[in-house]
Amino acid sequence: MDQTSAEQGQTEMGRLLYEVKKVIVGQDHLLERILVGLLARGHLLVEGVPGLAKTLAIKTVAGAVHGEFKRIQFTPDLVPADLVGTRIYNQKNGEFQTSLGPVFTNLLLADEINRAPAKVQSALLEAMQERQVTIGRESHPLPDPFLVMATQNPIETEGTYALPEAQVDRFMMKVIVGYPTEMDEFLVVERMAQGMARVSPVMTTDRLLGLQRETDAVFVDPVLMEYVVRLSTATRHPADFGLPEIKKYITYGASPRASINLILTGRALAFMRGRTYVLSQDILDLVHDVLRHRLVLSYEALSDNVSPEQIIDRVLQKIPVPTAPMQGHVNVPA
Repeated sequence: MDQTSAEQGQTEMGRLLYEVKKVIVGQDHLLERILVGLLARGHLLVEGVPGLAKTLAIKTVAGAVHGEFKRIQFTPDLVPADLVGTRIYNQKNGEFQTSLGPVFTNLLLADEINRAPAKVQSALLEAMQERQVTIGRESHPLPDPFLVMATQNPIETEGTYALPEAQVDRFMMKVIVGYPTEMDEFLVVERMAQGMARVSPVMTTDRLLGLQRETDAVFVDPVLMEYVVRLSTATRHPADFGLPEIKKYITYGASPRASINLILTGRALAFMRGRTYVLSQDILDLVHDVLRHRLVLSYEALSDNVSPEQIIDRVLQKIPVPTAPMQGHVNVPA
């Protein structure tokens, strides 16, 4: 991929972001991560209190990319068939017919995912990982592109089912959404009083697939790959990296999927910034979103009020950021 293609891609993603911001105010971090997930073919887990436009954000993105959007409200009485579909007996011809569920879409919002029982979560797990679902004896591929954005409510835990670590690990990023600033909230109220703006499609799903392929061509220096692997390994064996004080707080560190996803998201962010290569800053901007949900903390961490963010910060302080220049054909700005 040449620099011209990267700049064109940056322009198109900027236009998409501009269109979404006609509706969404103040959630720049969330919107950027949604677009990174689209380019990197990854799923997002979003945690935030109700009323922060999580549903509206992904619905608006779907409208701007001319994609299909569906929302599922997860409840304790949900069954897998409500998600993936089921086989229905047709009395006229005496045969079973497959009725596909709402998971067959481009952008799926799994609202309050931790309210569904384990069977439903495992059905979604197959869809996220394999990008297909099995109904009866048949497997059905999901549309491409396919992105799951699941939400969790951190303030109400009654009647919830904790997500299995295996499923949490399937999410490329976990994004924490906070309250808007006073000015942003004023703009939200003002826009709602005047009526919601209409979003115009600025990109097709076919073009999005093309941008995904261009993102795959973004160059990653092996030095950066080594840095990413060291970050993940330091969460598993902190004592080996001069961090014995945090060992007691970590039951399980980040999996190898964390290293892979840091590179994939770093590529996507570099592409959105108009570059054909990844810089260490791209990795640093994403490391908390990629690692925070992959750390399983011990009871000591909970009793000492130690958060995953604090552990990640400690690892970042200890592991030096690579300063080696990129390979010769890459021009790094001064």
